[in-house]
Amino acid sequence: MSDAYRVAVVTGATSGIGKAIVPMLRSRGLAVYAVGRNEEELDALAASSGAIAVKADVRDTTRIAAALDGIEVDVLVNNAGILSARAAFAEIDPAEIDAMIDINLKAPMHLTRLVLPGMVARKRGHLIYIGSSGGQAPYPSMSVYGASKAGLSLFCDNLRCDLLGSSVRVSEIVPGRVQTALYRTSIPGGQANAVLYDGYRPIQPENIAQIVHDVIALPVHVDVARIEVFPTDQATGGGTMVKFEA
Repeated sequence: MSDAYRVAVVTGATSGIGKAIVPMLRSRGLAVYAVGRNEEELDALAASSGAIAVKADVRDTTRIAAALDGIEVDVLVNNAGILSARAAFAEIDPAEIDAMIDINLKAPMHLTRLVLPGMVARKRGHLIYIGSSGGQAPYPSMSVYGASKAGLSLFCDNLRCDLLGSSVRVSEIVPGRVQTALYRTSIPGGQANAVLYDGYRPIQPENIAQIVHDVIALPVHVDVARIEVFPTDQATGGGTMVKFEA
């Protein structure tokens, strides 16, 4: 049963969805290794939740591997991701291409490769990936981000094929607009909140944490392969969203 899970790793743990997932997993009794770059936020999270802080860039697999040496990881939540630019592809900085592919796609693959052999050997484990509706449908000025998330989604599908018979589950959570700091550097002038959230009812990080909780809690013979979740006021076609009027 999934009650046998004892240890979890969460990336991107210092803000948004990751920061909400850590205390949820702790409430289930799991030891949680919280991976993030912001030392001050990590320390605060560790103090408030009892998580174990791992200060590391998610691309630094060597550093993370050292922190997890000898640890039997049961749950890996690949949450860290960036949307470093919103621009037409012809105008994007080439460095932004590498950053989004490295963090959104390559890092989850490398971290999965790090913990997966132990999961397979123990026949116990759950791999969870926070995807995006941007990986399922086109959105303007999000070509690289969308490609990275689409690649992650197909990676999940292929993993399930490889892991048949291992009891290791693979779940992709695919949200629409969530009120996080994801857009903080992609919308200029600090206008992300005004543009994306003012007057709207976006999903909150705690809502995604609840979904992760429910996905994990199911018996191990049940794998929620992919779940899409949107604000009630959003539809996928062109990223359509309407302001809520009470």
